[in-house]
Amino acid sequence: MSALPPLATIISANAVDYLIVVVYFAFVLGIGWLASRGVSDSVDFFLSGRSLPGWVTGLAFVSANLGAVEVMGMSANGAEYGAPTVHYFWIGAIPAMLFLGVVMMPFYYGSKVRSVPEFMRRRFGTGAHLVNALSFAVAQLLIAGVNLYLLGAIVHALLGWPLWVALIVAAVIVLSYITLGGLKAAIYNEVLQFFVIVAALLPLTVIGLHRVGGWGGLKDRITELAAANPSVVPSADHQLHSWPGVDLTGFSSGFLSVIGIVFGLGFVLSFGYWTTNFVEVQRAMASRSITDARNTPIIGSFAKMFVPFITILPGMIAAVLVVEIVKVKTGHAVPGGSSGDGVTYNDSLIYLMRDLLPNGLLGVGIAALLASFMAGMAANISAFNTVVSYDLWQQYVVKDRPDDYYLRIGRIATVVATVVAIFTAGFASNFSNVMDYLQTLFGFFNAPLFATFIVGMFWKRMTPTAGWVGLVCGTLSAVVVAFLSEDAFGSWSIGVLNLSGQGASFVAAGAAFVVDVVVSVLVSLGTTPKPAAELKGLVYSETPRSDLVDADAHSYPWYRRPVPLAGVALVIVIILNALV
Repeated sequence: MSALPPLATIISANAVDYLIVVVYFAFVLGIGWLASRGVSDSVDFFLSGRSLPGWVTGLAFVSANLGAVEVMGMSANGAEYGAPTVHYFWIGAIPAMLFLGVVMMPFYYGSKVRSVPEFMRRRFGTGAHLVNALSFAVAQLLIAGVNLYLLGAIVHALLGWPLWVALIVAAVIVLSYITLGGLKAAIYNEVLQFFVIVAALLPLTVIGLHRVGGWGGLKDRITELAAANPSVVPSADHQLHSWPGVDLTGFSSGFLSVIGIVFGLGFVLSFGYWTTNFVEVQRAMASRSITDARNTPIIGSFAKMFVPFITILPGMIAAVLVVEIVKVKTGHAVPGGSSGDGVTYNDSLIYLMRDLLPNGLLGVGIAALLASFMAGMAANISAFNTVVSYDLWQQYVVKDRPDDYYLRIGRIATVVATVVAIFTAGFASNFSNVMDYLQTLFGFFNAPLFATFIVGMFWKRMTPTAGWVGLVCGTLSAVVVAFLSEDAFGSWSIGVLNLSGQGASFVAAGAAFVVDVVVSVLVSLGTTPKPAAELKGLVYSETPRSDLVDADAHSYPWYRRPVPLAGVALVIVIILNALV
């Protein structure tokens, strides 16, 4: 992790901006304190007592993912690649979110499991459960480090503190409200953070568009920059149209690029992340009924499909308006930046705020960036402490203790995760575009898990042995592909596969999925499955439909029923894909 010089601020904030940030932090800690008064047992701490309405968990579902990936990562992608970045939302998120709500959420919620790994234990036994719990815990520590690193970078940009000091201060804030109020504090803060983020990024987008002369002016500037620097800047056509997205995937063939986006991102990475990642599923499991749990990701999808307009679009604007980002895009090294090692695409949003937002509104913008990173980190840590407490400590270390014992373990795990995240933040600092790093991690941990889930949920013949063997083989195949790729691990990569952009993560995820499925089928054919009687609530064919819906669900209006609501969302996202 680079040592940053003190007082090398990027953003020139004044007293009004600082006051807004202080007030925001006071609200965050106040919510944590209020939520702590309702924590009496582990279900309250880890799952918010299963008491929250669908609209709250739906907004929290989106906000939990509106961290470094969405705000800094997607603005960085917007600056670097342009319109093809929308695939991470309209192809790489919405369909999987709808599938989670309509098909998979009833199994999670109806089985009353406390975590996704616990579902794996009931379906496949301790082998797959242990592999999943350990890999998930490691993934959350690494991803929490990404959010913490970028959160520390914002504190550095605001105050000029050395990065390591900023990391510790930022970690203490998140640790305070998660330790106090558990998941309920995280969820209510995520709802607050969602509105703060929109309140800052929407004006930034509007002001930026006005400054460049509207959408037409932005297109003209992108075209001029691309024409003047054809050897280093993607063509205007590639930046202004989402398909085929060859610069994003790194494939020279438009056909292969589309296949990579649809299969690698839209199916394997997307479904692997949204349907099996406990960070997201945990929000839905805090709902008060099966219907609210199913509606959680569906409600979230409506907000999700419009997030590109306040994340990707500002990145595209920064790439033609901010002097430093223009130089980066045209192949020049620029000193400074939030990391201290030079300006990168990750700095696009910070510099755009510096250039466009007046004092006061700048304070809201800074609070929004802080909110987004805290939301992401809090989501990672609240999921981590649940899995460590229930799935690892209670299952394999100390069994049959009173509930308050595991509640204490959860709070200790929260502290440990926060400390470890300070160190894993160093990994993120080695990537000029954090999306490259995150997509690589998702390929390792989520793609093989989705393969195991989807086969096991719809094929009752899949055996417990196949569950853990498939997971291990799928994960190892993704790691091998990543190391063979040119850009996946920088200097550590072997470079046999010449894939630029994020094509390496798409290929790694695809390999993990295919290997996992093939191995799972082959191992299942040679080993003994569980009796059908033990698969109720875990396998689709063995679960009565009455167990998957609320008894009075048929009487709800259409906008409260998951299937019609998901149908509306699907139609809208198809239209958006056709237009861009």
